[in-house]
Amino acid sequence: MESIILEEGFTATALPENIIEKISGKSYRENHDIGLDELAYLQMLFVDYHGSTQRGEMIVHYSLAKEVLEIFRELYKAGYQIEKMRLVDEYGADDEQSMADNNSSAFNYRVVADTDMISMHGYGRAIDINPLHNPYIVGGKIMPENAVKFADRSKSFPHKIDHNDLAYKLFKQRGWTWGGDWKTQKDYQHFYKT
Repeated sequence: MESIILEEGFTATALPENIIEKISGKSYRENHDIGLDELAYLQMLFVDYHGSTQRGEMIVHYSLAKEVLEIFRELYKAGYQIEKMRLVDEYGADDEQSMADNNSSAFNYRVVADTDMISMHGYGRAIDINPLHNPYIVGGKIMPENAVKFADRSKSFPHKIDHNDLAYKLFKQRGWTWGGDWKTQKDYQHFYKT
C-alpha cells in the first residue's frame, strides 16, 4: 500500500518489518482470510484520560486506513479522551487482558468470543474504543470481567459511548456499525465496517 500522511501525527504505512515480527504468532497467524499485505500500520495522536497528548498505534485493513486516520484526527482535535492505544500484541493478543486494561485496539486474528466465527477484528475491520467503560454484554456475561460497574447504560459516567458520543457520530457518518445497536447482545466498545 502507499503510505498516507494525513498530517503530522496521523500516518499509515504498510506493516514495517519490526511490527510484522511483533505480531507474528500473536495477533497474526498464517491463515486463508487475510494477508499481511492487506493490513496497514497506523500511528495516531490521542488525548489520554489526564488530558495529555500521546502517540498510539493500531493495525487496520488497508482499505480503511485513511478514514480511520480521519476519524481519530477529529477525535484528537475535539479533545476526546482515550486511555490507551496499543497493539493487542502488548497483551499477548489476549483480548480479555487488552479490554481489562482499557486498551483501544483494532486488528487481532481471532474468533468471536464463544464461537468459531472469525471476528471482524480478524479482518482489520473493527475497532474497540475504551472497552473497560464500554463492555461487551451477552446474556449474563460481561466482558471484560472488571467492567461490571459500567454495564448499566442508564447511568451517566465519563467515557461512555452512546448515540450522543462523538466517536459514535464520526464512525456512523462514514458507514460503520456500532455494537451498541445490536439487538440480542451489546458491544458498546465495538465499531466495524464490512
